[in-house]
Amino acid sequence: ITRDQIVDQGATNLQDALNYAAGVRSDAYGLDSRTDSARVRGGYPDEYLDGLRKLFNYYTSNGRTDPYTLERIEVLRGPSAMLYGQGSTGGVVNMVSKRPQAEAQGEIGLQLGSFNRRQLQADVTGPLTADGQWLYRVVAVGRQADTQVDHVPDDRRLLAPSLTWRPSAVTSLTLQGLVQRDRTGSTSQFFPWEGVISPNPNGTLPTHRFIGEPGWDRYDTDRETFGWLFEHRLSEAWTLRQNTRWTRNEVDYRSLYGDSFSLPGSWAGDPVNKRLFGRYAYADLNKVRMLAADQHVEGRLEFGGMKHLLLAGLDAVRFKQSGQSGFDSPVYAGGTVPLIDAYAPVYGGFTPPPLFDKGESGQRHFGLYLQDQVKFASNWIVVAGLRHDRATSEPGGGAPDEKTSATTKRLGLMHAFASGWSPYLSYSESFTPQANIGTQSFDPLRGKQWEAGVKYESPSQDGFAFSALVYDLKEKNGIIEVTPNVYAQLNETWARGAELEARGKITPAIELIGNYQYTELDSQLENTPRHQASVWGKWRFALAGMPGFSAGAGWRYLSAYADGAAPEVPDVNLLDLMVAWESPRWRAALNVNNATDKVYVATCLSRGDCWWGARRNAVATLSYRW
Repeated sequence: ITRDQIVDQGATNLQDALNYAAGVRSDAYGLDSRTDSARVRGGYPDEYLDGLRKLFNYYTSNGRTDPYTLERIEVLRGPSAMLYGQGSTGGVVNMVSKRPQAEAQGEIGLQLGSFNRRQLQADVTGPLTADGQWLYRVVAVGRQADTQVDHVPDDRRLLAPSLTWRPSAVTSLTLQGLVQRDRTGSTSQFFPWEGVISPNPNGTLPTHRFIGEPGWDRYDTDRETFGWLFEHRLSEAWTLRQNTRWTRNEVDYRSLYGDSFSLPGSWAGDPVNKRLFGRYAYADLNKVRMLAADQHVEGRLEFGGMKHLLLAGLDAVRFKQSGQSGFDSPVYAGGTVPLIDAYAPVYGGFTPPPLFDKGESGQRHFGLYLQDQVKFASNWIVVAGLRHDRATSEPGGGAPDEKTSATTKRLGLMHAFASGWSPYLSYSESFTPQANIGTQSFDPLRGKQWEAGVKYESPSQDGFAFSALVYDLKEKNGIIEVTPNVYAQLNETWARGAELEARGKITPAIELIGNYQYTELDSQLENTPRHQASVWGKWRFALAGMPGFSAGAGWRYLSAYADGAAPEVPDVNLLDLMVAWESPRWRAALNVNNATDKVYVATCLSRGDCWWGARRNAVATLSYRW
């Protein structure tokens, strides 16, 4: 997903940027201000930033990445542990940061939009010295905004400086920093089936309803990172690289969320009138420290009539977390949290639960990998890789460390025809250590996948590409949230499906992106729509003889589906629109997602709760570039 696509589609978060990515369910939990709830091939993809794992736990220890800081987003479908070390069988989402450029350029922009969105953004880069040895870049974002849910803000302050040193043509070192402050809350209210998708005598709960406590509910994150990207060409054949990043995250998460679980999908606090809603009080204050590093050598060799692209490396992760937590139940469940009228809420009368020290827990992980990509007989390609991992989980609280290890494999075969068509077959495995959640520790996630398909890349310059594939994957030890704050591990589960994707220029003025995916999941897993499809198109044109205009439109479709005993979620069609004008200096654009303001349910889970999808969101952007 290129920078141009992110800008054209007006993505305000990672979840939006994945709306038209093949194999991805971008809004698995609808509108969720805490995290980017995407799923790939039915699984939860691990997030990476510049090739290094971004987090080692759930959203309660993480901050969201702003798409304005990114140059592109890479979606790797299927196991990617060979190159990334850890990753679910479903896939990996790797975000690539903006980096210093040799040409001096800059941009400053203003955004105004729905829900009182006001954002200033700036991106400036260029050389610091006349000889071009030192380059810099500074990206900044300041935002004040609300969300579609009452009393939930979406405020951000972000500064991301980077500095590149190139003492010679064979050596470069880029230093990267980030300071980010987010002040938001939880748009997820955990409403029951009855009142969202099933009848309630009081009607349907509005999408803007908030049943927490203003002034107490929050999801505040402070994030700082520092790292570097180093590259040195040892010879014409060999290149050495090292990526390292240190991260500090502090998350203050406090939420009053609805009890849709004591009577799944119903109103345990008011089972007759179904108006007074029971609530749980949950507080999780996390302090996270993480050090991640990957170092490898790459060799381009040719012998025996074969071309080899060799990769050998070591990656390591050190993760620690500590903090405080608190919990209280509704009054009818033995707690002290009062019920609230979900149809006419009156706030107050709530006493926050006391906070308790959680102690310190952590994770250590080391991986060695070796891979060879071989081209022979002019059009055959073989990829073979082997990886060995050792992980140590540190539960804390006096519990002994838990050590695990695994060896995983990857093998792929492709035949590249001169016409641009390339059929292929691949097999890959994954191994992912899983961090503690609270006091619970978990076995590593293991997976394996077979995939077969065909790719096409046009020999001409129109950039047209097409792919069609089928896959079958199995995973063991996946984590599910049975009820909020209660987790369990699964035995072996499976997923299978098919994906079609096409993108490129239809004419010099029209670009299209289209995909379709069929997904079938094991009944133990949270279900997703079996059928998904999307099309995005952009048309460039002149108006009254003035060039620089463009218009875009996108259609997203999700079929009806049901998760276990939950009611069926209806199918949905969503429309996204864009109109823009740009010159060498100026760009003005209007993006409207869910343009028809479709009120839809993103998901209803078998445990009892439903999640609303995002309502219409219009954002106008004015940028000046130099």
